[in-house]
Amino acid sequence: MSGADGTRSGADGERPDGDGGQPGADARADGSGPGVDRRPWAAERPRGRPRSREVERAIVDAVIRLLEEGTSIDGLSIERVARTAGVGKAAVYRRWSGKDELLLYVLRELEEPPYEGPTEGPVREILLGVLEWQRGIGVAKRRSTLLRTMAGHVKSHPRLWRQYHDTVVARRRAAMLEVLATAVASGELRDDLDPTVLADLITGPLLTRMVLRPWDDLPEDLPRQIVDGVLEGIRPRDRSELPPGTG
Repeated sequence: MSGADGTRSGADGERPDGDGGQPGADARADGSGPGVDRRPWAAERPRGRPRSREVERAIVDAVIRLLEEGTSIDGLSIERVARTAGVGKAAVYRRWSGKDELLLYVLRELEEPPYEGPTEGPVREILLGVLEWQRGIGVAKRRSTLLRTMAGHVKSHPRLWRQYHDTVVARRRAAMLEVLATAVASGELRDDLDPTVLADLITGPLLTRMVLRPWDDLPEDLPRQIVDGVLEGIRPRDRSELPPGTG
């Protein structure tokens, strides 16, 4: 039957396909199993009883479509998302408590596929893998659109940005700092620079293009140019090679 907002829904406000009701075979109650990604740059995924993937996908797509069309975060309402997705508002609220939680979930969804590059070995290879994964996010129009939307609302929605930072950005940054600390300990990188500065030097160029200059290309060799350019400056050097008055 039709809901109050004119959408087709079942008795619970969803499309007739409803919820699955049983946990999937590849996801266990403790969050482990082959369906759960444990790579260091993968975002944490919500746990709980799985819902209809068709309905969930429709809601996520509706959020992205509205943002791509220029809808601001302020103009994004649960009612508008539900209407665009063709579901009842109850279907949205059963999955997310409100707009902020829904936006965070969409951000996580858009980061798939998860990071699958090297996590051990020479620091150069790990950094190339991380930046190539980051470049893939920028190349994907939908992912970069949402990232720019979030970045553009840092001041007007500080709580939402903080939640995004704490649940997505901080985890990736901690993984990057761990990689750099390991490289410093092994002698691959200089030990006289602030690790957070090193992380910014490596990840900053791509983020600048993605957020501040979205019209710029992200060529395939960009990760290599960034990594090799930065490493030439932060690799340990023989003191005889240093300019006079330094070291």
